[in-house]
Amino acid sequence: MNGSKLRVLFVSSEAYPLVKTGGLADVSYALPNALRKLGVDVRLLLPGYPSVLEQLSLIEVHENIKLPPLQEPVRLLAGTMSDGITPVYVFQYPHLFEREGGPYQDNMGKDWSDNALRFGMLSKVAALFGSHSLLFKPQIIHCNDWQTGLIPAFLKFNPNPSVKIVMSIHNMAYQGIFSPEVVTLLGLPPESFSMFGLEYHGKVSFLKAGLYYSDWMTTVSPTYAKDIQITTYGYGLEGLLSQRKNQLNGILNGIDTEVWNPENDSCLKCHYSNNNLAGKTRNTQALRNKLKLASSKSAPLIGMISRLTEQKGIDLVIPIIPEIIKNGAQLVILGSGDKKLEENLLQLATLYPKRLSVTIGYDEELAHQIEAGANMFIMPSKFEPCGLNQMYSMCYGTIPIVRRTGGLADTVIDATPDNIEKKIATGFVFEKADSSELLSCVQRALQTFRDKTTWRRLQHNGMTRDFSWQKSAGQYVSLYHQLIKEKENAGKVLQ
Repeated sequence: MNGSKLRVLFVSSEAYPLVKTGGLADVSYALPNALRKLGVDVRLLLPGYPSVLEQLSLIEVHENIKLPPLQEPVRLLAGTMSDGITPVYVFQYPHLFEREGGPYQDNMGKDWSDNALRFGMLSKVAALFGSHSLLFKPQIIHCNDWQTGLIPAFLKFNPNPSVKIVMSIHNMAYQGIFSPEVVTLLGLPPESFSMFGLEYHGKVSFLKAGLYYSDWMTTVSPTYAKDIQITTYGYGLEGLLSQRKNQLNGILNGIDTEVWNPENDSCLKCHYSNNNLAGKTRNTQALRNKLKLASSKSAPLIGMISRLTEQKGIDLVIPIIPEIIKNGAQLVILGSGDKKLEENLLQLATLYPKRLSVTIGYDEELAHQIEAGANMFIMPSKFEPCGLNQMYSMCYGTIPIVRRTGGLADTVIDATPDNIEKKIATGFVFEKADSSELLSCVQRALQTFRDKTTWRRLQHNGMTRDFSWQKSAGQYVSLYHQLIKEKENAGKVLQ
């Protein structure tokens, strides 16, 4: 469906390449770009972190927005993303956002004590777009995760909201839970603090507010939309999600096939394609050289790029690393997270210096090089709303090894004999969140790796899949039109 004349404000706490902690940043960059290509007038609203102010050329467009409880006026800046496609508004308030550390945590990995105020005010600024003539008058405000969850609440209690609100859930595990004093601090009415509102076990849940007050909820894969309606994955909000299941759907994330494309990836030593994989072999050797792994023409190289948390299944990987290495493979791991898990990995790396490389932190260039250089890619997540790396991997001819959950279940087709025969298999899938099951799956992949004909078929199947944002963006456009039509019809009934 054509997006012409649609006006959308897309609100996020991060966007690649300006600030990134995970997949939300990739989505907040790529989805608006894809929507604009479909004719949607979509604009991005971000907090004014130092990295945002440094990387964008911005002009002040509103300097005297007074928003209690902030003491000083808020400044609103405007510019365009560095690729020149998506317009950006930046909410600047130095005391809240211009500080050393990450967007949510300080340099020691501790949550900022004023996160409720920081992201409550981001929501309050965004809500102004939906209730005042503030530079841009959207028909839809598209919220993303708990950091924007109070936008629907602010608009619900506004006497004249003029927009429809979509709330996208990227990860149910992070809900933005704070003390009840937040209600008064941010100027929300007392009646909002109830079980039929933003109250959650005596506290305030930003995410619950977004789910309760929004017009529609989306999440980032069809399977995850079902998963979060049960206790295992709903994190206490499964009842609300089940109750509102008719206003909930899953739209699979796409990937940016211009940024993630082995044919023109600027991070790689050699480019390659599905029709000519010689460059992939050279990237494998370049990665080994860079990370000081043993040179080999036959040993399979397994990659993993992840937050080092139990959710991502790194605790399933650590116990079996010696066995994987004993099976003849090498491993490259990039990520950060739980300090104990980081220490366990670093200790293993000292035991296997030529077989295991562990890089703590995040390095975008190295991430691309791992996707191109690895033969396989492990994603053993306990739950996974969508996942992007399994799609990057398939595009790069790197075979994913995943647990059957969320978006991993929606994107990776297991290399069973039947699926191989049907020429649809793209990876290796295991069911139970268990180290022994993961090891069996890895061993199945290592055995298949020795069958070069079958392996090449798996690579071809993955590299010819279409994971671009075009299809997903079209589904969002249809949803936006549906909500606007409902609003128009409701207005006619009132007349």
